Amino acid sequence: MSNILSVMTFLPVVGVLLLLFIPKGSNGVLRSVALVTTLVTFLVTLPIITGFQTNADYQFVENVPWIAAGPFAMRYNIGIDGISFWLVVLTNFIMPIAVLSTWTAVEDNVKEYMICLLLLQTGMLGAFIALDLFLFYIFWEVMLIPMYFIIGIWGGKNRVYAAVKFFIYTMVGSLLMLVALIYLYFLGTKAGITDFSLVHFFDLKVDPATQTWLFLAFALAFAIKVPMFPLHTWLPDAHTEAPTAGSVILAAILLKMGTYGYIRFAMPLFPEATHQFTPLLATLAVIGIIYAALVAMVQEDVKKLVAYSSVAHLGFVVLGLFSLNEQGVTGALLQNLNHGVSTGALFLIVGFIYERRHTRLITDFGGLSKQMPIFATIFMIITLSSVALPGTNGFVGEFLILVGGFESSLRWWTVLASSGVIFAAVYMLWMFQRVMFGELDNPKNQQLEDLNAREIILMIPLLIMVFVLGVYPNPFIEKMTPSIKKVIAHTRIEPVITAKVTTPVPTVAPVEQAAGAHGAPAEQPQPSAPATPAEQPAAAKPAGH
Repeated sequence: MSNILSVMTFLPVVGVLLLLFIPKGSNGVLRSVALVTTLVTFLVTLPIITGFQTNADYQFVENVPWIAAGPFAMRYNIGIDGISFWLVVLTNFIMPIAVLSTWTAVEDNVKEYMICLLLLQTGMLGAFIALDLFLFYIFWEVMLIPMYFIIGIWGGKNRVYAAVKFFIYTMVGSLLMLVALIYLYFLGTKAGITDFSLVHFFDLKVDPATQTWLFLAFALAFAIKVPMFPLHTWLPDAHTEAPTAGSVILAAILLKMGTYGYIRFAMPLFPEATHQFTPLLATLAVIGIIYAALVAMVQEDVKKLVAYSSVAHLGFVVLGLFSLNEQGVTGALLQNLNHGVSTGALFLIVGFIYERRHTRLITDFGGLSKQMPIFATIFMIITLSSVALPGTNGFVGEFLILVGGFESSLRWWTVLASSGVIFAAVYMLWMFQRVMFGELDNPKNQQLEDLNAREIILMIPLLIMVFVLGVYPNPFIEKMTPSIKKVIAHTRIEPVITAKVTTPVPTVAPVEQAAGAHGAPAEQPQPSAPATPAEQPAAAKPAGH
């Protein structure tokens, strides 16, 4: 099917249209329609998974004229490569789980809630598949509105504050990126570029000073979305106040928009500026890793602790991206998937206990493993994956990031960042110990029920992926590798002289033919250009008499 990406992206909108005709009070039907819509969308993804070829080309491309207004020409240009492929799959994998998690968590305005979830899915998918800069910006903004309402209407007691803060932070970065997009387009028109198609701009020559300003505009928008220190302060509030499904989607998918934006747009479009700002961005990433880990240690709210852990984990992803080598970038993209699985599962787990106890304070728990053994087992597995235990999904990605960073110019940044692995084990295992072990002395905890069938079912796919990604990540890495190499080639700046000039090495004739009649050494031919010491040909040995 030539338009399968469009079908996949706009299927949730069809679900929205169906929801509009269902009476508002029919909560069971509303939830079922939303769940079926997300499941069908995932099924449409299966032919994309089986039909995706392991190469660096954009695949399933659709490219048709869209808007022509004066000097502006936008095209409906979509496609996927190895970088966006797994993020599209992750989005459609997480959405049915997120919808299923709302079955008993949301009782008010269910119709509007499901509409927001489905519109959010379309926005996220569109941003991952857009190959037109203007189209990407449209989908980037579409994501903002449903999440704003999800936090602001169905969130906790400080939901309005968290929603407004989320909106302001994201909108400021978005507007700066829009200005940069328009300026880049006018630069392109001077070079003969006639539309916003991304591939046209990869070879556009932009002077270093202009690259600096354009890169900063893009980088700021993506740094807010990741989020990176010190632009991270909206995230703990948004996570803490958002309903469970909102937190899951925010952690598993929305935060990946920032790291995806760096590797898809900022790095290949502005290579000189990328190298110029690599030390700064690496420094902010390392500060975020260590700072967020230390703050997580002292959190009393389980959900806020998990939120700060996201800041730390995504700091590793940014560090891997800006190592600018294959190991680091591969680890970063793999860790995107790992974080989506592990942290999404952690927010589901927090939602389970919040629905039962209506509190998230660590001190209100203790000894839950005695009362909820299934919950404790699942919680333990996800906790170990979050601290990157070998054999779980978190290990491979972090290991590749650290290897890639150590082999790059960011060696000492990587050494400092590796302390975050230890800190993660401290705050996650300490939290797990205080919640799950100890005495079951709180009467309210003694009446808790273990996970029901619905909750176990929605956790099983995540548990499977924890071990699949941890034990055999190669199929995931193979799909990414050609596209990663292509991006690195766009981003890498080769030295002007030494990298391209090769010195011809003279061929020495065999000793038997080169020796003179009286056994004198053969005369050595002179090289046409000065050779380096490593390239100096060895003198031929004299032939024996």
